[in-house]
Amino acid sequence: MAAMAAGDAATAALPGIDGFLGTRASFGMDVVVVGLFALLPVLALSVLMVRRGRYQIHKALQIFIMTALLAAIIVFEVDIRLISDWRVRAAASSYWPVGVGVALGIHLIFAVSTLVLLLWAFIEALLRFPKPPVPGSHSPQHRRIARWAAADLLATAITGGIFYCLAFV
Repeated sequence: MAAMAAGDAATAALPGIDGFLGTRASFGMDVVVVGLFALLPVLALSVLMVRRGRYQIHKALQIFIMTALLAAIIVFEVDIRLISDWRVRAAASSYWPVGVGVALGIHLIFAVSTLVLLLWAFIEALLRFPKPPVPGSHSPQHRRIARWAAADLLATAITGGIFYCLAFV
């Protein structure tokens, strides 16, 4: 009980809104990390739907994924820029600052490239595929970009999880 009280006192001094995963992370950081991993099964379902020829469902799932990622980015940016100071929350980590910084740098490479690839695939799909969506001459290029984007999203989730653990667990 005394250890829990000491932990509560330590997190009470942290800036921002405490997260819900029981770590030093803020609420926004917890939302993003949970959301990122929650999108992976949605992505897998989307791939399954397109392989089964259910293109309209695939499109709807991709719109959901893009909307969820945009919401996560907004929540994250508002949290770290206006509400919580992630550096103060991460400073208690035994990996601070070098390990946390390296993990964040690697994660950001994947996160930014994922956003670029997803936007590229998404915008081109909206512009080039008919409504309702069916395969066309653009399909091979879309498939290549989408595969890179999917692999990148997986890498973003993994590196984000590593950063989260190093910084806040």
